[in-house]
Amino acid sequence: MKTETGPQMPDVRMHLANPANPVTATVVETSRCTLGTGRGGAAKAAGVVRHISFDITGTPLAGSFRPGQSFGVIPPGVDAKGSPHKLRLYSLSSPSRGEDGKGNVVATSVKRVIDEEWETHKLFLGVCSNYLCDLKPGDKVLLTGPSGKRFVLPRNPGEHDYVFFATGTGIAPFRGMVMDLLESGAASKVVLVMGSAYSSDLIYHEQFEALAAKHTNFTYLPTISRHVGPAADRTLYVQDRLTTHGDLLTSLLSSERGLIYVCGIAGMEMGILKGLHASLSPEAFGQYLQTDAEYRDPKTWDRKLLSRKINPTRRVFLEVY
Repeated sequence: MKTETGPQMPDVRMHLANPANPVTATVVETSRCTLGTGRGGAAKAAGVVRHISFDITGTPLAGSFRPGQSFGVIPPGVDAKGSPHKLRLYSLSSPSRGEDGKGNVVATSVKRVIDEEWETHKLFLGVCSNYLCDLKPGDKVLLTGPSGKRFVLPRNPGEHDYVFFATGTGIAPFRGMVMDLLESGAASKVVLVMGSAYSSDLIYHEQFEALAAKHTNFTYLPTISRHVGPAADRTLYVQDRLTTHGDLLTSLLSSERGLIYVCGIAGMEMGILKGLHASLSPEAFGQYLQTDAEYRDPKTWDRKLLSRKINPTRRVFLEVY
């Protein structure tokens, strides 16, 4: 079984603005980015996700981001102990050129966090997510960053093919990556598997459909786990696309060009790794995962063993939370 060294990764800029010296950005756009809005007969999305853009012109952050990196947001106010709120990190959802083509406007995808505390039954509101979703164009925000250097495209992106697996707002970095890859004119094959509970929760769905119609090397596979109505028997999780589109994905991932990126809810990576084991030849599978001899049976795998007994290679990029 061959051990892969993985792709060469680029040098990236990091920590140009820190919590002690954040930059001031201006909100320029905020809009819902889920498919369902509840208007015009459309199904209402289960959660609220907004695409929020910030103007960072004239700051050290301008032109300094790559898709896959994140920036920090410092919400105003203090916590229950009276200390200033700490920053929260949000994935960049823009391509390298930014939303404006010049790197001066960057965006992220924010889901409102509204929940009930388990023990007290009191309403819990996410501090930063609701702060961001309440903003309007013209409002000022304190940002830091860039953060992250591993979860980015390789130095020479055209040397590789890509399978992106996303759930929820884990789609954010892949919006930018897909746009970078397709706009570069590289011959790379790109597959995006987007998982949502309901079709109304799909994020950037119409944009990805338009890109797939325009670019023959891009395949978009929306994947719904809780279908309702006539489609109720078609429940799928992201790893199931390794079966439903086995010819496409097996061919792409069996090549030495293949790379896998996973972003979204923690735990999804185990289903994907087990799906790869079932669908790929042992030699091809070895490009993505190395295991100790006693853990070669996927039935023994769990998240506690990741990077200890079962080790994703440098061809696998994980960003789960």
